[in-house]
Amino acid sequence: QVQLVESGGGLVQPGGSLGLSCVASGINFSAYYMGWYRQAPGKQRELVATITTSITNYADSVKGRFTISRDNAKNTVYLQMNSLKPEDTAVYYCNARRPIFGTNYWGQGTQVTVSS
Repeated sequence: QVQLVESGGGLVQPGGSLGLSCVASGINFSAYYMGWYRQAPGKQRELVATITTSITNYADSVKGRFTISRDNAKNTVYLQMNSLKPEDTAVYYCNARRPIFGTNYWGQGTQVTVSS
């Protein structure tokens, strides 16, 4: 059974930092591209950042503020979020995608709220 379990969400003031983690089980983690997506109320889910084996990609809105990383030994992907803005408020979802095979999994999401 595949599980992606996110943690680390919460309430933070504008300009603050928060770190998210996603632990995967039931998959060959190193074979998957990992990503973080987010969905704000009334909006579509959007890409935040992805990481292949080592190549990273970021949405323009988070470049220079967010950092995605992975630890294959721990089956974990991270998202370090700095200089947070109110518009970063959303539910953040972890994604695992296996290239070529098309296998795709989602976590249950973790709420991030940026507010004073």
